[in-house]
Order: sequence, then structure tokens, then C-alpha cells
Amino acid sequence: MTSGFQLGPGPKTGLLGLALSCAFANACSYSFRAGSFPPPHVETIAVLPFDNETTRFELTGELHELLVRNLPAALGIRPAGEAIADAVVRGSISGYNVAAGNYSASGASGGARVNQRTVSISVSVQIVDLVENTILWEQNGLRSDGYFLDASENEDVGRAEAMDLLVQKIVDGAQSNW
Repeated sequence: MTSGFQLGPGPKTGLLGLALSCAFANACSYSFRAGSFPPPHVETIAVLPFDNETTRFELTGELHELLVRNLPAALGIRPAGEAIADAVVRGSISGYNVAAGNYSASGASGGARVNQRTVSISVSVQIVDLVENTILWEQNGLRSDGYFLDASENEDVGRAEAMDLLVQKIVDGAQSNW
């Protein structure tokens, strides 16, 4: 009995060998740059100060500093000025709120005592490819919360936590798209 499959030399094994060679060649051309973000031609990025629609003017500088310090390295590209950058990060700070996040009854007086407050910051952000004039990543209404103990900490502690988490969400969002 013969099965019709041939192990010796012949046209079928030649095609099989060619197919295997192509598969191995493609498998060996692995790159450490996963996905398509940033695109290969994006090697530099400029971080612009965000527009600020809140009454807390210090937010613009704080967010800009954190993004300049963290975003390029996290994306594996270099920082640059807007005039020479391959991509740009821009956005707006649309909300800032401090609210009582955790409170408890204060006893016989019937009032409440605030234990912990929440600082919420909302932004809209875009990462734009300036070479091909396309939006690489965009998120509207991105929100982050930070917390501080009302009795022993101040709002700056909660704002710093919210800012750090916001920058991490921007990094994660951009990386999820590349």
C-alpha cells in the first residue's frame, strides 16, 4: 500500500522545503518594537503644554513636567521641540474637583467628619503623527483620582497622586495602540 505522500526527493518536498524556509525567515525577523506604535518613522515627540479650562493654573505646568519626564522614555522615543518632532502630544485639562470621598458620623452632634478627600482631574489628549498628519491615539474625558487624608495631609498629596496616575493612563493608552 502506498499513501501518496512522498518522503524522498521530488516536487512535493521541494515546495515543502521552500515553504518552511520562508516561514523560518519570517519568524527570525523579530523586532523589539511590538505592534505599530509608534510607527517606525516616529523617533521624536514634543509634549505641548495642555490648555487649561479650570481655575487651577498650576495644573498646566505640573502635567507638562510629568509628561516631558515620563512619556518619551515610556514610548521608546526621544523628546524634541515641536518644530523638529515627528509627533506631538497635546490636550486640554477640562476638570478639577476636590470632594469628600470618605466620611463618618461624628457622634452626638449628628454631623459628619471627613476622613479622606478625592482629587479628580479630567483631560482630553491626542498624540499626532506630524509626518503623516494622522492621530495616533486620542482619548477624551480621561479621568484620574488621587486621595488624601483630611486630618493629616493636604490637597497637594491627592493632586500629585492623581497626576501620576493620569500620566500612567496616557502612557498605557498610547502603548496599547502601538
